Amino acid sequence: MNESVPDTFSGDTRALVSTFQDRISTIRTRVRTVIVGQDEVVDHLLLTLLVGGHCLITGMPGTAKTLLVRTLATALGLSFKRIQFTPDLMPTDVTGTDIIEEDITTGHRKWTFVPGPLFANIVLADEINRTPPKTQAALLEAMQEHSVTVRGTTHRLGEPFFVLATQNPIELEGTYPLPEAQLDRFLFNVLLDYLSAEDEATVVDRNTTRMRLPDIEPCTNAEEIMSFQWLVRQVPVAEEMRRHAVALVRATRPAEPGAPDAVRKYVRFGASVRATQFLCLAAKARALMAGRYHVTTEDLHVLAPSVLRHRVLTNYQAESDGKTVDDVLREVVNR
Repeated sequence: MNESVPDTFSGDTRALVSTFQDRISTIRTRVRTVIVGQDEVVDHLLLTLLVGGHCLITGMPGTAKTLLVRTLATALGLSFKRIQFTPDLMPTDVTGTDIIEEDITTGHRKWTFVPGPLFANIVLADEINRTPPKTQAALLEAMQEHSVTVRGTTHRLGEPFFVLATQNPIELEGTYPLPEAQLDRFLFNVLLDYLSAEDEATVVDRNTTRMRLPDIEPCTNAEEIMSFQWLVRQVPVAEEMRRHAVALVRATRPAEPGAPDAVRKYVRFGASVRATQFLCLAAKARALMAGRYHVTTEDLHVLAPSVLRHRVLTNYQAESDGKTVDDVLREVVNR
């Protein structure tokens, strides 16, 4: 049940809260008309947008990753571009490049910047681990600074800006693992699993008949989403919850005195301070989406695996004993 809006919120903020809750409900409903199941993944993508971060989606081929992102972008009323990452993709194919144009009236030539596919609100980086590190690095500045630099000139990207990247957990041949610096810039690493038998039967029925997928109408816009991001940051976090978030992240570091035995045995490197910031921000957004105006331990525990799984590096002992990062994080959360 929704709580009452805090008295500290102004009249404009109270109206924004009401609009926020209405928009989130509408977006969920419209996305579900196209996407079957995957409600948890949809919520994680919405959290990513509300926090202003980026999301890495790991899933098997054919799990509708591209359709999910495209549908969400349409419902949000944002511009959308898809980049298919391949081994021969060059950095300028992503960022854009300068070309020489000639004025036919004067004969003078000048450099003109032609924007690449990064110049969109939502960029789907499909199979991001298929391209070499040089091209992967072209995303670093865009993800962190929301700008790209070509021939010494910096070009600002439009706001809001989100990178939603996909990678396949199989087909290791011909892939280039993402560097830790780039992984750390993703808010979440979301696992897109197989559907249930009932949901899979629904998908088969929809896509093997003459049934046409419904058209999705936008229900918000870029300016409103920016205001929602501001609203999320107004949600208070109690001192106890803040310390709990810090303790969760610090427990992933093997050298930490309070680290669980599993971390000391199986973890090589733990999560950074950025993980703590993202965990608290995402918890604020989750609380607001649930109609609450404070963060709880449940928010932190539910989001911890998605925030931490790509920031914690296990060692050879973990591989030898068949322990995954999620196994270790489960013990951290239980503590």
